Amino acid sequence: MGFLFGKKQLLKVIEWEDSSKDTIVYKFPVNDRYAIMNSSTLVVRPSQVALFVHKGQICDVFAPGTYKLSTENIPFLTRILALPTGGENTITAEVYYVNTKQMTGLKWGTQNPIMMRDADFGNVRIRAFGVYSFKVENAKRFMEEMFGTNELYTVNDVANHLKPTVLQAFADAVAESKISALDLAANYKEFSQTILDVSKEDFENFGLKLCSMVIENISLPEEVEKALDERTKLGVMSDKMGTYMQYQAGQAMTEAAKNPNGNNFAGMGVGLGAGVGIGQAFAGGLNQAVDTPRVTPAQDKAQGGEAVCPKCGAKVAKGAKFCPECGTKMPTAKFCPECGAKVADGAKFCPECGTKLQ
Repeated sequence: MGFLFGKKQLLKVIEWEDSSKDTIVYKFPVNDRYAIMNSSTLVVRPSQVALFVHKGQICDVFAPGTYKLSTENIPFLTRILALPTGGENTITAEVYYVNTKQMTGLKWGTQNPIMMRDADFGNVRIRAFGVYSFKVENAKRFMEEMFGTNELYTVNDVANHLKPTVLQAFADAVAESKISALDLAANYKEFSQTILDVSKEDFENFGLKLCSMVIENISLPEEVEKALDERTKLGVMSDKMGTYMQYQAGQAMTEAAKNPNGNNFAGMGVGLGAGVGIGQAFAGGLNQAVDTPRVTPAQDKAQGGEAVCPKCGAKVAKGAKFCPECGTKMPTAKFCPECGAKVADGAKFCPECGTKLQ
C-alpha cells in the first residue's frame, strides 16, 4: 500500500478475514484515512457477499471470488469515480461484507404459555422450546430491509427479529393440527416441517431463509401433568371403582397421619377425606355382610349331619328320634326358611326376621 500526499492510505487489497462466529454484516473501514483505488483488488471468500454502497444506494453485489476494481470490467465504477488525485483515481464508496453461511444452534422458546383447545382436557396452556438455524439468502434485500448501514450486525440482532415469527408459526401449526395434547410429542417432526413451510415467505421478505427448525420439548401445566400421573397410577392398578376408592382412602389416611391433631384447615380437610374414605370402606363391608346369608349354629350343625342330645350331650345322627346313649327323645328342630334362625314349635312368625312360617 502507498500513501497519497500523506493524507490517505490507498487500499490495494480489500478483504474480510472473519474470525468471529456471530457476525453477519461487517463494514470495511473506508474513511478519511483509507481510500479505494481504481485498481484495488477485492477478495470475497466463500460464504461471503460484498456490497458497494454509494450515497445510500447499493451499486453492486459481488459473489465469492477475486475482482480487479476498474472501470473497464465494472461499469458502475464510472458513476462513482471521484476526481483524479495525485495521478491515481480513488473510489468514494462504502464496502459491506455479508456472511452467508448458516447460523446454527439458535434457541427459541415460548415466553408466555400458548392456549390450545384439547379434546381430552378442554382448554389447556402449553409451553415449548427448541433450536433453529437460518442464513442470508439475498444479501441485497437483507441490507435494504433489515440491516441498513450499521457498521456491525450480529446473529443476536437478527434473532430478535426472527423469534416472534418462529413462535407465531409454531402457535398456528399447533392450533390448525387439532392434535390432542397427549399426541403432541409424536408429531414434533411434522410440526417442524409445518413451521418451515409457514414462515418461508416471512423470512424471504427479509432476504433470509429458515434452514432448520427443531422442537425439543412441549410441556403441559404442572397440574395437568399431575392429573395424568394419577390417571396412569389408577390404570396400572385397575379400572374398577372399588380399587379407586381403596386408593383414595389409603392416600387420605397417609395424609391424615401427617396431621394427627388437625391443627389447621388443611389437616381438617385431610381428616375429613380420610373419614369419607374409611366410611365408604365400612359401608362396603356392611353391604357385603347383608348380601351374605346368615347361618345359625343349630342350622350349621343340622347341615353338618349331626345334633346334640339335650340331656347327656352325646352326638346324635341327623334324623335320629332318640339319643343312642341315654334314650332321650330328640326334639324336632325348626328353622326359618328365610334367615335360618331356630324357631320354636307352633311359632307362626320368625323371631329374627319376622317371616311368616308355613
